Amino acid sequence: MKISIGLLFGGASEEHIVSINSARAILQALQIGNNLCKYNVIPIYIQRNGVWISGKIAEQVLQTKQALPLVLLKKEEKFQLWQFPTEVNQIDVWFPVLHGPNGEDGTIQGLLKMMQTPFVGTSVLGSAIGMDKIVMKTIFSQAGFPQVKYLTLEYSKLFSNAQYYSQLCNDIRTNLGYPCFIKPANLGSSVGVSKVSSHDELEIALKNAASYDNRIIIEEGIIARELECGVLGNDIPKASVVGEITFESDFYDYKAKYKDTSSKIHIPAQLPNHIIEKIQQMAINAFTTINGRGLSRVDFFYIEGTQKIFINEINSFPGFTESSMYPELWIKTGLEFHELVDKLIELALK
Repeated sequence: MKISIGLLFGGASEEHIVSINSARAILQALQIGNNLCKYNVIPIYIQRNGVWISGKIAEQVLQTKQALPLVLLKKEEKFQLWQFPTEVNQIDVWFPVLHGPNGEDGTIQGLLKMMQTPFVGTSVLGSAIGMDKIVMKTIFSQAGFPQVKYLTLEYSKLFSNAQYYSQLCNDIRTNLGYPCFIKPANLGSSVGVSKVSSHDELEIALKNAASYDNRIIIEEGIIARELECGVLGNDIPKASVVGEITFESDFYDYKAKYKDTSSKIHIPAQLPNHIIEKIQQMAINAFTTINGRGLSRVDFFYIEGTQKIFINEINSFPGFTESSMYPELWIKTGLEFHELVDKLIELALK
């Protein structure tokens, strides 16, 4: 009998459209070769308002490549937020193709664990660590990973206390310098990230980040190559080849990732063998540090002149679109897209 896959996508985060595109690519992979004989796919779309929808509407979202207008709830229908489509009972393995808050932060993983159904990807703790950059950096620091200098803050405290803001400005000037990067602690795809080149740009960048998350991280800006490595597995994970991203924009923001054709992926990255091996081992170590499962993409900064490597972040469910780095890394490592999707389901079942 075929294994029923619950393809869960959409969600309430700012990465809603990225999720749809990732799910569309995975659906196509599940309809290729042996996968077509092995799996029965049940698409379930989570609207931005949290309502779960299956059937023709979910299929239509994947076909149109974009979010549909909300199927709004009437007041007396609010209970539907906690009522799942009947197809949920048929699902053998969940494939939660969700990025950002409520999808990649342990929230959905906790729900799926309560359903007592296997799911692709890292469980609750690892997902929460990977999503929250402040917690992640704290744990990576404790584990001894080299990182660029950074500061953290709660935006709600920032302008209620003049001394707090003054001290922050002094800390940035003294410890980080300009340029620096302002990021919301809980978000992906570079949403809400700003490059700040002077004190005059600071307040606007903080407000932009705070529109997504009250907790904010400020990172030192360095001139470095941006490298990424995929990890695949459970207890004995393996690392992919190392890839590099180059871009013409000021930094690798959302537009550069998904819209700018000048951004390029180079796989494999041209690096000395000992640097490649070090990055691959660091990627595996980062994965095991957060108790990763299934997949992750680990991002690094590499300063060529000094051969210093800094870990930037780990993504417990990276972008899975046709042009995303994670599947491309594994294709160049020798695992085709549809084989990678099949392997992830196998790891979930294990």
